Amino acid sequence: MTARYVDIGGHPTWVDQRGTGQAPVLLLHGGLSDGEILLDGWEASLGATHSLTAFDRRGHGRTADTEAAFHYDDMATETIAVLESVVGTPAHLVGWSDGGIVAIAVAMRRPDLVQRLVLIGTNFHHDGALPVDLGDDPGLALIVSRYAALSPDGGEHFSVVAGKFMQMSTTEPTWTTDDIATVQAATLVLVGDDDLIALEHTCTLYQALPQGQLAVVPGASHTVPIERADETAAIIDRFLTAELPPTTMMAVRRR
Repeated sequence: MTARYVDIGGHPTWVDQRGTGQAPVLLLHGGLSDGEILLDGWEASLGATHSLTAFDRRGHGRTADTEAAFHYDDMATETIAVLESVVGTPAHLVGWSDGGIVAIAVAMRRPDLVQRLVLIGTNFHHDGALPVDLGDDPGLALIVSRYAALSPDGGEHFSVVAGKFMQMSTTEPTWTTDDIATVQAATLVLVGDDDLIALEHTCTLYQALPQGQLAVVPGASHTVPIERADETAAIIDRFLTAELPPTTMMAVRRR
């Protein structure tokens, strides 16, 4: 395990690398979350077959915030820098929620750095997210408590980054299905059946992808990587290691 701060765009950025496998995978955490939560859940499973890298984007986890507003394109720039300077080779991108949006942006801007994509609970337009009041939901409580424990800015700064997140997530992204159709990487779209992203929106994303596959995990929510860590790791590993295109009977979309 190697965890340290790395200079990314002039800003100290927390990077953690684990796993005993060879194939490189970059894990991209969700909004207001951190990379460690994905690494902890998948190190023993996905890390056995892949080399896992995660980093905390600005204002997330152990990486301090800046004065700048949040934008997915800026997060993609951070991610490209991590791929080039830390991973050092094209990699599979596994993005959860906001991390999936960032993964799409990277695949559009730098397809040379992307092998395959896994998009978990990801929307391609901000109107794909359902209006939900999480209130005292334990998933939100987990995010808040982890932020307070990890952030160099202190727990009291959470309201600031939450405001930035809300401003971004209610106005971005604004891609169309034509935009999504430009993503050439083989892509797995994975969601819980009770996700914060509308299932209809998820299906539209899947159908727009030239090399898309879809997995809906029953009895799971937007926090499916945490709720079903082993199950999602198995689904992801199977997708990342499978021969493409898949061979099936009664094919319709893949004829």
